[in-house]
Amino acid sequence: MTTARSRKIDGVGLGLRWDFIDEILEQKPALAFVEVSPENYMGRGGYYDEALERARDVWPIVTHGLTMSLGGVDPLRPDYLAGLRAFVARTGSPWHSDHLCFSTYGGVVLHELLPLAFKRAEVTRVADRIKRAQDAIGCPMAIENVSFYLHPGKREMSEAEFIASVCESADCGLMLDVNNAWVNATNFGYDVDAWMRTVPLERVVQMHVAGHDWFSDAEADLVLADRPRDLTEREGMLIVDTHGSDVASEVMALLERVLVKTGPVPVLLERDQSIPPLAALLEEVRRVDEVWRRAAAAHAAARGGASDDRGGEERAR
Repeated sequence: MTTARSRKIDGVGLGLRWDFIDEILEQKPALAFVEVSPENYMGRGGYYDEALERARDVWPIVTHGLTMSLGGVDPLRPDYLAGLRAFVARTGSPWHSDHLCFSTYGGVVLHELLPLAFKRAEVTRVADRIKRAQDAIGCPMAIENVSFYLHPGKREMSEAEFIASVCESADCGLMLDVNNAWVNATNFGYDVDAWMRTVPLERVVQMHVAGHDWFSDAEADLVLADRPRDLTEREGMLIVDTHGSDVASEVMALLERVLVKTGPVPVLLERDQSIPPLAALLEEVRRVDEVWRRAAAAHAAARGGASDDRGGEERAR
């Protein structure tokens, strides 16, 4: 059977969600790949195993984790890593990504992606955890930048500098979430293009795009536990990374600018809330694909017409 590791991961894919999994497996649309979160399948069996096998027969699969807690203080869980190693091997994912955050404490999964302190001591600690995780799962790791709404304590460096330092110290890939970068830059009032010039774009193995929503201060209090103290005021509004709307035009434009620099790495459309009919999701995939193809052509032209033969698999550290 052909698996993702023997098929190049390229183009634009879609996050596989239970809301439309039966319909998409029936239709089998022409997607470049699909992304799954192992935590939604590991140890469940039955219908879930069958759906995964059917998806693997149709598309290359990339895995994206939710609960590794690379920035946490709890020891990495050997049972989880062993199960993840088997799952990644089964799907044939060429790399595995998870978030640069902490999401567990005292053995409890917090169901939140909480930010780390941007401190030099944290770089060494987190990089060591990434290297140990990578060794345990037998697959290249990539870390994802997260959206956040406050910073825990005094910063010693910017978010972009922190990400660059962790990637360098861990010698890992970067799973670049373009929407998260735009949300943070807009909320905190800094230049997202300068941010992109600081993170290691040469380490990007994959990108995410998603939608976000604007909330008033009063509405944000219902979404977030506490009103952030260090956000730039924008007419009393706050952006929250909900994955519940279409990708904003500003994020699409940023995606195109970044793809011109990185070359045609795989891009994944995420949708987790207010999920529209599958036909609407596939139409948005088509719009992202137009951006991807236009940027790939511009990247090739900037290189003097030379083809970019650096597949995503080769970019993974």
